[in-house]
Amino acid sequence: MQSLVKIYSTFFIIVSLIAGCSIAITTGLKTEEVREGKIFGTYTLLLHGNRFGGDIENIVIFDIESDKYTFEIFAPEFDYQIIKGLSGDEALKRAEDFVRRHILFKRSQLSKIFDNEGNLIGYELRPLYFSSAFMTDDVLDVDYRIKGDKVVVRIEVNPFLMKKRFLERHRFH
Repeated sequence: MQSLVKIYSTFFIIVSLIAGCSIAITTGLKTEEVREGKIFGTYTLLLHGNRFGGDIENIVIFDIESDKYTFEIFAPEFDYQIIKGLSGDEALKRAEDFVRRHILFKRSQLSKIFDNEGNLIGYELRPLYFSSAFMTDDVLDVDYRIKGDKVVVRIEVNPFLMKKRFLERHRFH
């Protein structure tokens, strides 16, 4: 039994090191939390998650319609919805309604998304949960990469939380 635990531990250490190296080699786009709650312009919303009652991979991406980039979520089409042509106020209202659906929702966090030259190209609204439930309030690991005129978005649960969940499910008694 102990050798199996050592194998799992070694596996997760190796995966963590590999993941850490890949993050260090390449970097995604910069995000910065917004302190004021108003945004202006016209947006396409990409609403990811809320696929089932306990889904914590919920986030909304605000794609500015007047810039050169289009956001694209790297996930099956059934994992997200797209709503076009919303004003800033309407986009914020719909996004807030979307991210607050989880029972452990505490508050939302709005952040700006910048391209490699520092230009504002969109926003994200993510839910923050009660940290007592997940050991952290921010459970998502979101990566933005520019490929031509597209911004590819990868969304996943923080790898630390995935490791913790796996170990809890496969705990040896």
